[in-house]
Amino acid sequence: MTYDPASANPLANNPLKTREDLSRALRDLFDPLLPYFSAGNARVRLDGAAAHFDRAAADLEGFARPLWGLAPLGAGGGDFAEWHRFAEGIANGTDPKHPEYWGTVNGRDQRMVELAALGFALALVPEKIWEPLGGRARDNVVAYLKHARQFDYADNNWKFFRIFVDIALDRVGASFDRSLTKQYLEELEGFYIGDGWYRDGNVRRVDHYIPFAMHFYGLIYSKLVDDDYAKRYRERALLFANDFKQWFGADGATIPFGRSLTYRFACAGFWSALAFADLEALPWGEVKSLCLQHLRWWKDKPMTNRDGILSIGFGYPNLLMSENYNSAGSPYWAFKAFLPLALAEDHPFWTAEETPPAETVSVLPQRHPGMVLMRDRGDVVALSSGQENLQMRFGTEKYAKFAYSSRYGFSVESDERNFAGAAFDSALAFGDDGLHYRVRETNKEAKLAGEVLYSRWSPFQDVDVETWLVPAAPWHIRVHRINTPRPLQTAEGGFAIARRDFELDTLVADGASAYAIGEADFSGIVDIGSARRVGLTQKAPPNTNMIVAKTLVPQLRGEIAAGQTILMTAVLAANDTDTVTGAWTTPPRAPDLQELEALVANSGIRVSAIEAPGQMS
Repeated sequence: MTYDPASANPLANNPLKTREDLSRALRDLFDPLLPYFSAGNARVRLDGAAAHFDRAAADLEGFARPLWGLAPLGAGGGDFAEWHRFAEGIANGTDPKHPEYWGTVNGRDQRMVELAALGFALALVPEKIWEPLGGRARDNVVAYLKHARQFDYADNNWKFFRIFVDIALDRVGASFDRSLTKQYLEELEGFYIGDGWYRDGNVRRVDHYIPFAMHFYGLIYSKLVDDDYAKRYRERALLFANDFKQWFGADGATIPFGRSLTYRFACAGFWSALAFADLEALPWGEVKSLCLQHLRWWKDKPMTNRDGILSIGFGYPNLLMSENYNSAGSPYWAFKAFLPLALAEDHPFWTAEETPPAETVSVLPQRHPGMVLMRDRGDVVALSSGQENLQMRFGTEKYAKFAYSSRYGFSVESDERNFAGAAFDSALAFGDDGLHYRVRETNKEAKLAGEVLYSRWSPFQDVDVETWLVPAAPWHIRVHRINTPRPLQTAEGGFAIARRDFELDTLVADGASAYAIGEADFSGIVDIGSARRVGLTQKAPPNTNMIVAKTLVPQLRGEIAAGQTILMTAVLAANDTDTVTGAWTTPPRAPDLQELEALVANSGIRVSAIEAPGQMS
């Protein structure tokens, strides 16, 4: 029998329906790490690849991140035979005289991040990792934590990390400057933008860090501490839940969008944190379904290496999509999904029957992330105004495409000098030499008008583009008005679908349209304007898509002249190969551009994600 990489996935044969299923999943995911613990148990080194921080910090990451799941398991009375490793590892890692010392925090440091997991575990299960320690070891732990907290943490969700250290110091009876805790709690308030939504710092983007960081930590805080901040965190989570549930398809998939997607099922962390905090933001059956169905979506993905260790990647091992801060231990932030293991068996999260949230509307605008969500046959597409991340690798693909899909994900490019062969899914690319290309990277302006998104952007300094995105379920329409002083080549892509071996797929290019039919999916793009573009179906470079390693992308390509050009495009993809004789035969009509302009002028509101704090209207 041919080896199937997905068979190495520790979730593969787990129904993931009960508390015991979840406990087994956690242990099955953790056990492959055991051979990689150091002799003194303070470090876990999984491979030879590097992140931008030092090796000791990466080894600490491999040691600490599993605690996000193991501490809840211990708090809930679950069986775990390896607590001695963590007690010993914490003692040795904080001992400056031990060869496995984690290193001293000096300024902003990755260790600050990992110490939050330690603080969380000390607060939740001190009997496992604190009480077994001797007096000198305890002194070392307290000294290490207190030393780290004197430095300034990054101006984003990192501020919660010092707060978690402070909660732990309080639990173990240490004295410390509590005014620093209050300072960060207050500074975190500055990231809140309304209706349950935050930014992760003073940045022009809103992504999965809002649910799996800002809300996740706030909800844990609200369970461990009773104050006005805790009340606010709970109130905001109630508001956020109704928006965030729309990011999940019926099969449990969420919309891959933004950075840190290698944290995988951390995307269920918000639902897990609601359970941990005893906050019924949605009926418990819905919270349970959103959490467990998302975990089940991962069961058939080849997301681990052969030995069952979570790889860097999303749907499969893929360093190409990683960030500079991803070490081999980074993916274990996925263990945030296991918070419900802290709950007793009779908690309503566990006793409720799973009830998937009802699909009430097919088109749902969300002003804060600048998205219009379209739900069709259980899948979700987010039309996106485009956000900004110019600091991170592939930030453009992760934040600035026109559409993101729970089923088709998105692709990063693999070669900036491959205009002819690039994927360009859900993007419009411009080239002036046939080799290099530019796509939307950031916006000068972004607005939401009813169900229509508008953005203004420049691929080159001397080229201006206005884009309108219009839902026409199951299609969506893109209108681009381009002003350029010189001729340019253009390429625009639809959604990427899985490509089979042996050329078994159907690829059709017919004039100003193109489509592909794979084993289960249809994807097509058609020019509905007057521009002379030619369709083709691109065999995208391998390992560029988030979810599947080989894809096909229908595209439109053509040259535009100097002056003004208007491109009108209709895009359709569906988990139904019969779409070719169904919806594909009746593309939407070209919209009236003057009507779109008037709509945005009269009712457009600025997208929160790309506005500077304090400038929203």
